[in-house]
Formats: sequence, structure tokens, C-alpha cells
Amino acid sequence: MIPPASQNAGQINSGSVNGGGNAINNFAMDNNTAIGNANSEDVSKSTSLIGDMDVRRGGDGMVGDHMGGNAGAGSMQVEPFASSDGESLESSLSEDTSWISWFCSLKGNEFFCEVDDDFIQDDFNLTGLSSQVTYYNYALDTILDVDIPEGELDERQQELVEVSAETLYGLIHARYILTARGMHAMLNKYNEGAFGRCPRVFCLGQNVLPVGQSDLPRLSTMKVFCPMCWDIYFPRSRHHNTLDGAYWGTSFPHLFLQMNHHLVPQRNADRYVPRVFGFKLHSSSLPVQRNSGMYPGNAGSPGL
Repeated sequence: MIPPASQNAGQINSGSVNGGGNAINNFAMDNNTAIGNANSEDVSKSTSLIGDMDVRRGGDGMVGDHMGGNAGAGSMQVEPFASSDGESLESSLSEDTSWISWFCSLKGNEFFCEVDDDFIQDDFNLTGLSSQVTYYNYALDTILDVDIPEGELDERQQELVEVSAETLYGLIHARYILTARGMHAMLNKYNEGAFGRCPRVFCLGQNVLPVGQSDLPRLSTMKVFCPMCWDIYFPRSRHHNTLDGAYWGTSFPHLFLQMNHHLVPQRNADRYVPRVFGFKLHSSSLPVQRNSGMYPGNAGSPGL
């Protein structure tokens, strides 16, 4: 038999449990109702916001597909950047870049500077060039970004015009770099070491200048002139070895140094002395005589 105190305690505990359970159930139901209402409101707001975003984005449906689980991050499309006038950045750059800027930016054309349009449009500066370049008028229009009527040239003629435009620009360039503006443009390149350095050891990395061995095109390739040893060398890059020397001419480096005489370095008097086991070669030795042109025998036959 359970004592009265224990019985009362059991009744109290039972009542507490029953009362607490009802309270908890009522609280959970109230909370579920509140959470459900809150979720409904949040979903409504989110759906409204997503709809507004979709309308503002032009209705491409990307957000809707993502929310519906039909597309992941991989299906998101990135549109090209648009310029200020609504065109893509790529098309804007291609239209804004002139032929001269495009040509000078090509790999291997780093030795060229950009010739001013005013210089090219002056017929006096182009005197005599029409006889050296085929399709002269079309080539000049190409350089100045003048549109050639469609259908006026076939594909083969267009290729010839492009080659003629490069030749014509090179010959104009040779004249432009002899002017004050051209000298200034080449001075900036020279100070930056854009033309390379002398390969001779005793010139100690002296900056060089481009030079041609002829003022007429298609006769010799471009070389580089060293202001310290006063000799010419082949450019180091194979891209520059194929450039026509007439595009810089025979006078440019010397006139450049005449105008900028403070850039002329003092010649290094050090010379390489051939030695065998530490001893210098005597002037009577066969290699020395052959090198100096004093060998009496046939230059093509081996020495005895």
C-alpha cells in the first residue's frame, strides 16, 4: 500500500506531467503556426524579389532555373562586357584601334614607332614612294583606315594590298624617324632598351640602334648599330632578322647621335688578345697573318 504522501506526490507528478505536456504541445503548435506563417511570408518576399530580379535581368530565367533545381552553377552564362555605347568590349577595341597601332603592336614590329597621321597625309612627305609600291593608293587608304568599297578587290588583290601597305608604311617610317617628332619617339624606345644591346663583350651591354645597309627596299635586312664600338650586328630575335633595312635607312642612327650627342659613350679600349698557354700569338704566326691579310699563299688553301 502506497503511503498518502507518495500517492499525493504521484498525483502531483502526474498532473505536472500532463499539464506540462499539454503546455508543450500547445507551445509547439503555436510555434509551428508562427514559423509556417513566417516561412510563407519569407517565401513570398523571396519569390517577389526573385521575380523582380528576373525582370531587371531581362527575364533570362537563370534564377528561376536555379531555384527549380533544373540548372546548377555550370549553366550560368556570362555575357561580354559592354562599352559605353552598348557594344561589346571586344568589338569596341577592334573598331577604336587604328591600322598603325595594330601594325606596331605585332610581334616582331617593336622597332617601329607610330607615325602621325598628319605626316602621312602630307603628299610632300610621300614624294617618290608611289613608284616603289604596288597598289599604292589602296595601300595608303589601308594605312589611314579609309574603307575600300566592298567588291572592288578580289581576295588575292586584298592580300597584295596588305603586303603593299606594310611596305609603304616602312618606307614612310624611314622618313618620319628623321624628323624631330620621329627622333623623340625613337629616343624613348632607345632609353627603354627596346632595340636590344650590343653583343660585343667589351661594350658592356650598350644600347643599340636599328640601321639599314640600303635605302632601297628588298636589298638587305635590318641590322643594329652600336654607338660604342661603331659596328653593326644581326638582331638577336629571329623576328627582327627578316625586317627590311630600308624601313630605318642608312642615316638614322648617325643623325640620331648627332642630335643626341650626350648619348654617345666613350669607346672601350679593351680588346680581346688571343693566347696559347698564356702566351700571345706572334705576328708571324699563320693565324695572325691570315687574319691581317698578310699571308702570301692562297687564302683558300690550308697553311703549311
